[in-house]
Amino acid sequence: MLQPRRIARELALLSLSQMPSTPDKLDAQQMNNLVLAAVRTLTGEIQEALETAAAELQRGSDRLLTSETRASDVLSAKAMVADAIDLAQKAINRLGTAVEIPEVVQLTNQHEVRTYALEILKTINRRQTEIDQSLTQALQDWQLNRLAHIDRDILRIAVAEMTFLGIPDRVAINEAVELAKRYSDDEGHRFINGVLRRVTDRLKIEARLHLQ
Repeated sequence: MLQPRRIARELALLSLSQMPSTPDKLDAQQMNNLVLAAVRTLTGEIQEALETAAAELQRGSDRLLTSETRASDVLSAKAMVADAIDLAQKAINRLGTAVEIPEVVQLTNQHEVRTYALEILKTINRRQTEIDQSLTQALQDWQLNRLAHIDRDILRIAVAEMTFLGIPDRVAINEAVELAKRYSDDEGHRFINGVLRRVTDRLKIEARLHLQ
């Protein structure tokens, strides 16, 4: 059984992109609908990844068959096949995540899970300007609106927890990294870890200045 707050974070992440402008009025059934809509999006992404992988495999296979054993063609074809295998593995990993989604939907009706997921969503909705300002300052050479939406949502959840919900920095960062490992790409969890550590460094500096 997954821990209530961990599943609440995942529920909030899956719901965030579908969230209405007034999350205060969300009820359990609407939460279920949000999650199911997010699952459909996730399933579509998996299908697209598998189709891309299949196309790359076919291109690599065709090049191997039509090449006249020229080294450059063979190496190029092998690279295509390797890329296709990598794409297929990513799609399979996403499928593994999707298999666990029914548990997320089922747990939506648990009071503790639903309450904390809604608290995260409402906090992000009310304090998004402040949350995004913290992230923008920590992103350095990146722009928040240019990030993959899943990375942006994971970052927002973590900053909301650290800044407004009383979650210790270390816990919020670790949970964000775990979400990134499940939903982002290979480099996503490292990127998110780095951004959040810069956020916490800045928050500590601001806290010290405030005490002076």
